[in-house]
Amino acid sequence: MSKTARVLIDCQDAKGLVYHISKVFYDRGLNIDNNREFVDKEKGKFFMRTVVTGEFDVVSLRNELISVVPRDAHIRVIEPRPKKIVLMATKESHCLGDILIRWAAGELEADIEAVISNHDNLRELTRRFDIPFLYISSGDIERREHERLVLDVLDGLTFDYIVLAKYMRILSADFVHRYPERIINIHHSFLPAFVGANPYKQAHARGVKIIGATAHFVTTDLDEGPIISQDVIPVNHRLEWKDMQRSGRDVEKIVLARALSLVLNDRVFVNDNKTIVF
Repeated sequence: MSKTARVLIDCQDAKGLVYHISKVFYDRGLNIDNNREFVDKEKGKFFMRTVVTGEFDVVSLRNELISVVPRDAHIRVIEPRPKKIVLMATKESHCLGDILIRWAAGELEADIEAVISNHDNLRELTRRFDIPFLYISSGDIERREHERLVLDVLDGLTFDYIVLAKYMRILSADFVHRYPERIINIHHSFLPAFVGANPYKQAHARGVKIIGATAHFVTTDLDEGPIISQDVIPVNHRLEWKDMQRSGRDVEKIVLARALSLVLNDRVFVNDNKTIVF
């Protein structure tokens, strides 16, 4: 029976890699529907994403690919399916609401397992989409204890990615290390210029001319993980800080949705603290 696979390969660059990999597909009678490759010349690393169709066994196809690439190769043969995600949010609804609407409209190739929040504000919004809302209060409790409660809940769920849809809590190194390259965050792109409370008010006072957003994988370096997607929009002196905030929230939800789509479709490779996006 014909089926589809996304083949993702990253390894040290070597002569003839595209030929040898493509020959494996050809010899197996597989059709290449889409192919992209890139060489990081500075680090001598090769990246390739190929979509193939035909009759194949995932394990045997992967083993044959292993035989034609350098020993350090990381190879993934993925049969497309909706990935499972957990959303985490605090009080702001724009990113969470946008993801829920895209999911309900069939525009998101994912199954949403639950929404976790440290406040109860977004329960009604989540309930409208018949998604479990798990409220874990952070009031009157130490940060470490609250995080332990969140981890206990996550341990009971099955998921591929955690999406921080404006989850306004700093995650500990222990938390992040549990889910390497599996936590996606969104933040405004004023960092590190305007930090702390009300960055839009600070930006308005400085007369900034662009505002933007950055979606990235979470690492132990706060808001400095590998960037998946970014965008900016122009602003001018006519806008009050609340107008800028509304515009910024629009950019945030668009950038997060774009980043999530890229990750869910297996288009992102992490290359040290950068990404290769096909």
